[in-house]
Amino acid sequence: MKKFVEGSHAIAELVAKCRPQVISAYPITPQTHIVEGLAKLVADGKLNAEFINVESEHSAASVVLGGSAAGARTYTATSSQGLLLMAEVIFNIAGMRLPVVLTCANRSVSAPINIWNDHQDSMTVRDSGWIHFYAENIQEAIDLHVIAYKVAEDKRVSLPVLIGIDGYVLTHAFEVVDMPDQDVIDKYLPAFSPVAHLDVDNPLSLGLLGGPDVYIETRYAIEKTMIDALPIIEEASKEYSGLLGRNAGGLVEAYRTEDADTVAIAIGSIVGTIKDVVDDLRAEGKKVGVVKLVTYRPFPKDALIKALGSAKNVLVIEKAVSLGADSPVYADVRSALYGKGNANVEGYVIGLGGRDIPASEIKNIFLNAGKGAENEYVGLNIELLEG
Repeated sequence: MKKFVEGSHAIAELVAKCRPQVISAYPITPQTHIVEGLAKLVADGKLNAEFINVESEHSAASVVLGGSAAGARTYTATSSQGLLLMAEVIFNIAGMRLPVVLTCANRSVSAPINIWNDHQDSMTVRDSGWIHFYAENIQEAIDLHVIAYKVAEDKRVSLPVLIGIDGYVLTHAFEVVDMPDQDVIDKYLPAFSPVAHLDVDNPLSLGLLGGPDVYIETRYAIEKTMIDALPIIEEASKEYSGLLGRNAGGLVEAYRTEDADTVAIAIGSIVGTIKDVVDDLRAEGKKVGVVKLVTYRPFPKDALIKALGSAKNVLVIEKAVSLGADSPVYADVRSALYGKGNANVEGYVIGLGGRDIPASEIKNIFLNAGKGAENEYVGLNIELLEG
């Protein structure tokens, strides 16, 4: 069914169709509309779930950890400092192999206080053991939530999933979306059947002490599952796409890369702007393209290399930093392409703190490809820095 709807409300409606049994979250801009929508559905009797109010994001994460450990399908959402407050529990959820689904309405982190969009928050927990998806638009945002539950609860995976949704750019924007019917979701997503759960009639323990004799094996098990999850994500995406009659999810999306000698790589809503610039440059005879990372963890190295084809210049454009080192996606791409050809890989940091990203800046990045940019900050106000 086609609907013209705000991104946050679309996500809330879609999550409700996935039939979560325990929901807990703490309000934080720009995530709040999502859980407000879910709270209203529960209060109105339209969603049979426990919505548990808490005093902090740390508690919200603890509630969904406990709910998942007890065998319930769970959901939470957060943003920025809220995700950082959850960090301790975020690692515990992954270490306990609990298939929690979390929406991160991506927002800058403090200080200075900033409520606008970039990806520094979710990138901070990229190595926690959670699968990471990122949405370009609202349609992709709702599709990825369904796929997230399917992958997380697959007994071959049993890991939590974070879906990154650009704050305000997607959460508060309105878009026409194809909202799948409940029967489609039910056909695709069966009732949650946990690998193991707490049960007074069959006692077991979760989250035990792991000494030096077992700890490294727990890390290796998650790492191996992450790599093994790549084809499972593709499989789940193809199955859902077949039910919908259109493409949804996946590892990467290549746009006009077949004969491109210069290809940008990006995640999130910025990809839409890059596609427009690619179209304009193609009209001028430039052989350019863009690859969107839909899945960021596990990092889809082989799919990315295939999508890049024979590109001579690879331009990583991202809204995140790793202060004191190469930015996250730039570092991952350089590692993936090391020894895989002679492509020149350049990195650009752009749009931090919600700064506007005009198409002209993206165009300049393409036109200046090959000049060896390394972690270059785009659009800096030099007068402000010198002042």
